[in-house]
Amino acid sequence: MKFDIIVVGGGHAGCEAAAIAAKSGKKTALITNNIANIGDMPCNPSIGGSAKGIVVREISALGGIMAEIADTAILQMKLLNTKKGPGVRSLRAQIDKEIYKKNMQSYLKNLDNLTIIEDLVIDLLVDNQKIIGVVGENNNNVLSKMVILTTGTYLNSRVLVGSNIKIEGPHGERTDFRLSQSLIKNGFNLQRLKTGTPPRIDKKSINLDLVSEEQGDIKKYTFSFHKKPDYLTDPQRPCYLTYTTPETKAIIQENLQLSSMYGGINEKLGIGPRYCPSIEDKVTRFSDKERHQLFLEPESLAYEDIYIQGFSSSMPENIQLKMVKSIIGLEQAVIKKYAYAIEYDALDPLILKTNLETKILENLFTAGQINGTSGYEEAAGQGLIAGMNAVLKLNQQPPIVLSRDQAYIGVLIDDLVTKGTREPYRLLTSRAEYRLLLRSDNADLRLTRLAYEKGFLPLNIFQQLTAKEKDIDQLTTLLETTLILKNQENNQKLLSIGTNEIREKTFLKDIIKRPEVDINQLIEAFNLPRYSDEVSEQVAINIKYQGYFDKLAKEITRIKKHELASLKTIKDYREVKNLASEAIQKLNSVQPDNLGQASRISGVNPADISMLLIHLKRGKNNG
Repeated sequence: MKFDIIVVGGGHAGCEAAAIAAKSGKKTALITNNIANIGDMPCNPSIGGSAKGIVVREISALGGIMAEIADTAILQMKLLNTKKGPGVRSLRAQIDKEIYKKNMQSYLKNLDNLTIIEDLVIDLLVDNQKIIGVVGENNNNVLSKMVILTTGTYLNSRVLVGSNIKIEGPHGERTDFRLSQSLIKNGFNLQRLKTGTPPRIDKKSINLDLVSEEQGDIKKYTFSFHKKPDYLTDPQRPCYLTYTTPETKAIIQENLQLSSMYGGINEKLGIGPRYCPSIEDKVTRFSDKERHQLFLEPESLAYEDIYIQGFSSSMPENIQLKMVKSIIGLEQAVIKKYAYAIEYDALDPLILKTNLETKILENLFTAGQINGTSGYEEAAGQGLIAGMNAVLKLNQQPPIVLSRDQAYIGVLIDDLVTKGTREPYRLLTSRAEYRLLLRSDNADLRLTRLAYEKGFLPLNIFQQLTAKEKDIDQLTTLLETTLILKNQENNQKLLSIGTNEIREKTFLKDIIKRPEVDINQLIEAFNLPRYSDEVSEQVAINIKYQGYFDKLAKEITRIKKHELASLKTIKDYREVKNLASEAIQKLNSVQPDNLGQASRISGVNPADISMLLIHLKRGKNNG
């Protein structure tokens, strides 16, 4: 068998990579160990959240599929951080895991150009440092021009519960060490990482009188820019808020040595996620706290399993049962599935180029947890970019490399390839220095034109974008040119929408700048043409934050003047005078594309950047 692109793994990264490659007309194979688990959500039953929800909107804007499939499986949706500025607002949805998986599989199975193969990839086929295919356990050699590895937590994985170790992946599925050995044989350094998942309990065993009900938002939203809200359930399914107790803390402290992560296994284990710690971690690191917040979240309409968000553990099962029964409202809880930790192999992402192709083997791309990340959304974003760039390389076109002021996906990939990670990386709004530009509401305005111009979106989607841009321009012009006079009628209108009177004639644009003014109320009060909520929201944000945006634009221009200076002519940084030895080592290891990337590498200091600038200027003068 021979393909243009092979995608190994059917998780969120693999689904995005395979879909975009097939939709681009490339003969694509998706090879997975179990077809029934394509699109599986092995951990939390949610998509989105802080920063992550913005990534899902970016995936939609670029032509990916996570947003569209998630919108078909919503049990509950919230817009987070509504009391804060627009730069940190983000959607988070409770998802029916079974519906999501079913609809993802249906979507992929009906795609032209995509062949789904059930097999275990055990080796890479390499010729002269160039990938030419993979070896399957059952199908032997499968040849291709490009390979994208998206192995998730299945690469040489072990499931850990107390002192019990099982050589398997999530759901007890097969794992294998041979692909890891193949990567090592081809020059890759692997690291061991770990993550965990909480117990699932029977909803009928929860005392709902002792927990607080958490409802979704009344206003309905979608992740996709191309779909109207149509939730799976109406009314939305509630979640519940509860807390651990001093008894929970005592049980954990008394049995800490039995946890896999704290002595239950007498060996060094992989590093776990700092920003999604186990309950053992929380009790140890925050020993002054008597309780910790937990959310009880539904997993599916097909069964009554409830996911205990914030309670991942690797304690033995008998200790887990005691811990769960000590939680408020769960005194009679029945555990349907016990918590576990999972340890797996991952690459050092410093061996990646900015297009997610490896520096060691040409035409080999990687995406998702194999790159050291955590989370469905981070994986899907990488898978989409890896798939796009594999297509673009086949077409002999320049890659898509999203900048830090262009997308959260750009921040994610830049962090990985310049800073690396020694723990499962999680995307946070605090990682994005330009987060007010990278909002949930404007992902299409930032990215859809690029995706269309690169050939990844159809004309009708691009026309939707241009129509929206036209409406934004029209409404902005209307507010900039509509002058209202100081009179009793106009001042009464202003008072009716909760803002002060005017003392002189004023443009409506200046009224919008007042923080308390809602643009739609102003439009209605002065009988202006109505536009969609999406359009009016954009206009209001643009007007209210215009001064900040102008300042930010100048700063970005100033930084990029030097940041985009290419370093590709430097093959060995020992030739640059006066660089610190650590900088030489790090720069030779990472081989950054430009000065901006170099400045973000740990161990490269401002003085080293100055030396690089001098070196580049000397080269220009000599040239």
